[in-house]
Amino acid sequence: MSELKDLSTYSKDTPVGLPSVGGRAGVFVPTEVCDVNATSTIRKGAGIVGFGNPDGSLTVYFEANRFDDSSLHKWENKIRKAYERMVMVAPTVSKAKMDAKFLELIGYIDSAGITVKEPERLTEWLAQSGMPDTAPAGTVVLWGKK
Repeated sequence: MSELKDLSTYSKDTPVGLPSVGGRAGVFVPTEVCDVNATSTIRKGAGIVGFGNPDGSLTVYFEANRFDDSSLHKWENKIRKAYERMVMVAPTVSKAKMDAKFLELIGYIDSAGITVKEPERLTEWLAQSGMPDTAPAGTVVLWGKK
């Protein structure tokens, strides 16, 4: 298992640089290397979005619904909230620069919605978090018109 500690999940598919409003960002879940029980950075069930940095690290924004807002119960709503914070460059403590080995890219988000490319990893993450009921109904979540 020690070889996993050197594995990076940063790849050619990882969006690089802060997206503009409406731009594409990555959707992530923690890897096996990330011990969510031992960190206060990312909480169980959090929606995590972000982008790659030139040094190979990731900048991520996350939403875990710490204050139990009913509108943020579903995972896709957490993802959208984190994405909006990121593209608006809103001040937040729910942001971190992390080594890419701690997170796995499972999909993308932009102004149209979310595309989950690795639904089984998302299902695992939400089940480990005790929140399987928050999963999206499908692999594509479209926002529609406001």
